[in-house]
Order: sequence, then structure tokens, then C-alpha cells
Amino acid sequence: MTASTFARRSRLAERTPISASFEFFPPKSDKMEAALWSTVERLAPLNPSFVSVTYGAGGSTRERTHRTVERLLKETHLLPAAHLTCVGASRAEVDAVIQDYWDIGVRHIVALRGDPQEGLGARYQPRADGYAYACDLIAGIRAVGDFEISVSGYPERHPESADWSVEIDNLKRKVDAGATRIITQYFFDNDLFESYLERIAKAGLSIPVVPGILPIHNFEQTMVFSAKCGTSIPHWLARRFAGLSEDAETRKLVGAAVAYEQVMDLVDRGINDFHFYTMNRADLTYAICHMLGLGQTEGARQAA
Repeated sequence: MTASTFARRSRLAERTPISASFEFFPPKSDKMEAALWSTVERLAPLNPSFVSVTYGAGGSTRERTHRTVERLLKETHLLPAAHLTCVGASRAEVDAVIQDYWDIGVRHIVALRGDPQEGLGARYQPRADGYAYACDLIAGIRAVGDFEISVSGYPERHPESADWSVEIDNLKRKVDAGATRIITQYFFDNDLFESYLERIAKAGLSIPVVPGILPIHNFEQTMVFSAKCGTSIPHWLARRFAGLSEDAETRKLVGAAVAYEQVMDLVDRGINDFHFYTMNRADLTYAICHMLGLGQTEGARQAA
């Protein structure tokens, strides 16, 4: 790789408007709540386009998700997006949640089918009196108010999709129902993401597709979860973390470097909007976004 390539990346980082959004999960304890709000405080100056709050398997965190979203609205300048799933509730119950979000000022929902109550990998069974799939949920959201609606996308296909035609048809149903943005599952091979964009464009879908970026804090845990959700781990990535299981400081540096490298390569490919899965930790996400110039004043960027 030549020096001019690195210079080109530097220019893109400085001159291309880059935006980011962050994902949090609702805390389960007082200690976890303190950690979350410390993370929120640290990341807020980066001025994300929005922050999303997840919804546990089977709707298990519904109340905690709602409380977190409401607190973000009341105590920060951030724009929260509430995750909502089809699982574990009737249509009437879900509609009440949607209406409540509208009433308190939430205008963005991340609409998902959701994982079964037994967890990721268990067989999904639609509830008879509930919304069966994400496209049905999106229609229900649209009936309540003019929300911005983000949906999930899978650059390596959802684990339950038999082939790409099934995957893209399902995505098209969500867009036809009223989705306004696709946020992807995290991935580590940018070529797979580029191929995914080509499939989406070929299907005639034109809404924004935002790549999901996972800064790796714990490689072993990432491998376990990736196997369940269908994200491949490239050999080169495994080599980067080899021998670091007991070396937290070096692992953190490698995690930040790998994610920054991935983002900059995507910028080179014309992508300028990113969704970071923070895992309720600020350190790696903040470092990466700082290097991208987020939250910096124009004077600071010029001085740099």
C-alpha cells in the first residue's frame, strides 16, 4: 500500500461529513445503570444522529427499555430510537407501547421481529394475537404516527433465510411497509457489505443502509455470539487478537485500531454514516469517533 493511499484516507476523514449513531442496552442493575449513564455522558459530545436502546429477547426488557428512552429524552439532548419487537405481546399491548412512545415525544422506532423468548437460535413462533413479523409491526407503527422507522439488515443473510432471494424479499416487505432506514448486523468483511448494497440496489430499494460496526472488547465472546447470529470471523481478524486473552490493554488498542481501519475503508468506498454497537462502553467507540473528527469544532479539525 502506497503513502498516497494513506494521504487519501486522511483527506477523506477531514473533508467528508461523517455521522454516527450509537446503540445501548437497558441496564439490569444499579451498577450497570451507572455504567450506562457514564457512557452516555462520554459519548454525547460526539453529537450522534440518534442513539438506540435495545429490546431483550421475548420482550424481556420492555419496561427497562422504556425507562431508558424516557430518561434520554428528559435529561440529554440526544434523539433516542426505541427498539420494539413482535415477540411476547399482543397487538393491543404493542400498540399501547407505540402510542406511549409517541405521547412522550419519541419519533424514531427500530422495528424488529425479535428473538424468541428462549433466546437466539430457538425456533420462532408468531403469537396468534400479536404482530407476526417486522413488516406487520411496521404497518402497526405507521398506523399510530409518522415515525422514522429503522429495520435490521444482514450482509451475510439472516440465519433463518434459506437463500438471498428470501432475504431480499423479506427486506423489501419491510421497506414497502414503511421502513425508512436499514441498520445492518455487524460484520468484519467490507466486501460482504458492498455485495449486500449491490443486492439491495438491484432489488430497487433506495432507503439508506447504515453499516453496523462492533468495536471488539472481548474477542472470545464476539466469536461465540457471531456464530449464533451468522457473522463470519475472517482469519486475519482472529490473528490480530491471537494471544491477547490475558492482555486487556493491548486488546483494547487492537480493538480500536481494527474498527477504525474498517470504518476508514468504508469511507473510501463512499460510506459516511455508521452505527456503533457500544456494548454500553464508551472507550473504543469514543476513540474511533474522535479519530473520525466527530464532536470536534471546525477550529480543532483545522489545527489538527
